[in-house]
Amino acid sequence: MTEQGSAAQGNLVGVDIGGTFTDVVWHDEGGELRQVKLPTTRANPSLGVAAALDHMATAWQVAPQQIRRFMHGTTVATNAVLERRGGRIGLLVTAGFRDTLEIGRQSRRTMYDVKLRPETPVFLAPRALRREVRERIGADGGVVEPLREDDVVAAVDALVAEGVEAIAVCYLFSFLAPAHEQRTAAIIAERHPELLVSLSSEVDPTFREYERTAVTAFDAYIRPVVARYLLDMEARLAEAGVAAPLQVMQSRGGLASAAVARARPVRLFLSGPAAGVVGGQMTGSAAGIDDLITVDIGGTSCDIALIDGGRNLIRQIGDIGGFPVRVPMVDVNAIGAGGGSIAWIDRAGGLRVGPQSAGAEPGPACYGRGGEEATITDASVVLGYVDPGFFAGGTLALDPALAREVVQRKVAGPLGLDVEAAALGMHRVLNAQMAEGIRLATVSRGFDPRRFALLPLGGGGGLHAVALADELGIDRVLVPLLPGVLSAIGLLSAPVEHEATAAFARPLEQLDPAELVAALARLDTVCAALMQTEQVDPATVEIRYAADLCYIGQSHHLEVEFDPAEPETLASRLYAAFREAHDAVYGYAAEAPATLVNLRSVHRAPGAAQGVAADYRPVGGAAVKGRRTIRRADGAVEATVYARQALAAGATVAGPAIFEQADTTTLLPPGWSARVLETGALLLRRDASEAET
Repeated sequence: MTEQGSAAQGNLVGVDIGGTFTDVVWHDEGGELRQVKLPTTRANPSLGVAAALDHMATAWQVAPQQIRRFMHGTTVATNAVLERRGGRIGLLVTAGFRDTLEIGRQSRRTMYDVKLRPETPVFLAPRALRREVRERIGADGGVVEPLREDDVVAAVDALVAEGVEAIAVCYLFSFLAPAHEQRTAAIIAERHPELLVSLSSEVDPTFREYERTAVTAFDAYIRPVVARYLLDMEARLAEAGVAAPLQVMQSRGGLASAAVARARPVRLFLSGPAAGVVGGQMTGSAAGIDDLITVDIGGTSCDIALIDGGRNLIRQIGDIGGFPVRVPMVDVNAIGAGGGSIAWIDRAGGLRVGPQSAGAEPGPACYGRGGEEATITDASVVLGYVDPGFFAGGTLALDPALAREVVQRKVAGPLGLDVEAAALGMHRVLNAQMAEGIRLATVSRGFDPRRFALLPLGGGGGLHAVALADELGIDRVLVPLLPGVLSAIGLLSAPVEHEATAAFARPLEQLDPAELVAALARLDTVCAALMQTEQVDPATVEIRYAADLCYIGQSHHLEVEFDPAEPETLASRLYAAFREAHDAVYGYAAEAPATLVNLRSVHRAPGAAQGVAADYRPVGGAAVKGRRTIRRADGAVEATVYARQALAAGATVAGPAIFEQADTTTLLPPGWSARVLETGALLLRRDASEAET
């Protein structure tokens, strides 16, 4: 299998570390793509990278010195928050605003719970670690009260005595005039150079005090963890003889150097899922399908994203662990559903699945590593969907006896079912949860899922894809050539990208185009400096501009892209684009005055490898491996088992069938057919007779 690009684009490595497996892909000088899945070492994920380098050297004869680019997707930032393993931080705020982080907003997710729980991330900096500093910048950017440097010294010394590793600084209106925050950082560097510092004027230079305080605190909280992790990763690569620079996937779906990532750690949230969406874009573009719902089903989670018109959706405020984080992110809806999801019986006697997961250690019972809980992988073995001798390409032998025993003991017995019916029930519950997640990502936002094709990825995507499509009325499923490692492949194709945002509060009716263009130039300077650190040729950089707008009096804004050319029509074009976006999201667009809120500049350069080539060549050998009985709700059926990568382009297969490959298994039930595209992707379609019924 090959990818587009010259030989100079070869010698690339993409490593995506997930909750269960670490996926590794190697793109060599000749365009060949090799892949392997290795168990994730959760205690120290960088050990998985060392294991990947060892595998490449022994199994593929790839010396570390041959690697030209090393790209990485990581969950370390997200997990630091979810597992509360961030650094101990202090928070400096303007006098009178000590409790902004705790007060948050008036809105609550749970209004009627008997016991209310905090819905703001107070754990980041408890009140004892928050200090006030006398200073004040006004709403016009002028100095109301000068910075009291003695307050800064006293506060920082006290926080150091409390054992903080990092300090977040968030002063009122610092996004308009950052001098006080910058002087505070200089004082900290003079007195305590070992401290890491996050300034709100750099992390999130936009208005809304709570959101800006929260994201700056998040940045400081994960900064020590991310810094240690990336420095350790770079040291391991250097020790192994890898001279290539380390690049890391960011939340928006673009790569950044490790040095930039350490300086902007909050932008690493959802790093791995973002790479999967990039891989989905690449696959859809090669197949001529621009409207896709990507469903990344791994061992512990299911990540759902939308690609509309060939572009992934970006949201300006993400959600990590139930807390809003104002960082641009690929719009991914993550739920706790995957191959390792544990089935359990609730107190009402109902069957539930997840969000708890067996992970990789000890993993599902069928792994034979001491797992005692019934998981979806165990159910898949019971139902005949997975060949126990060919799981993960045969690198991990599964024990079907253990799978049957645990499903019988944990689910079938308590519910009074036979073991196959219990396994089917587990699949149906999980599929229902994932289908609801897809509705949340589509229907609730005004998109009809039936106009999209479903694109499954991850180790479990192919097993559940058609069931999800049936549930949602979708009649096309596009299965990538290597869906199990598509996130790692997405790293190879991801652009180098940097974004800068600034507050720009101006009523549209009073807009001075020259002032707006000058503000964009300042943002461009920030992005250009970041690109220069990446050693990117400026001639290859594409620049896009966007603005956040709302009706005057509204609390929430919408992003619209625009071209600053033809300044005389800029205000009218922005207004028209805003009304169109408002109608799409809310179902109406009023003829009312609007105002600008923020401006945004995004610089991107093409990725190292561009897209999937159209010259897919199957491997040798027989395509048909045999037949296997699979269990469905309407009874047992005999399915033909295919070695997927032995199928030639243009080959068609009618269900029931199973496509096996090293990184995943794809299930094709009766009533569906499959065709191998020129790219090697599988296009599954519901038969016309089935669609009519």
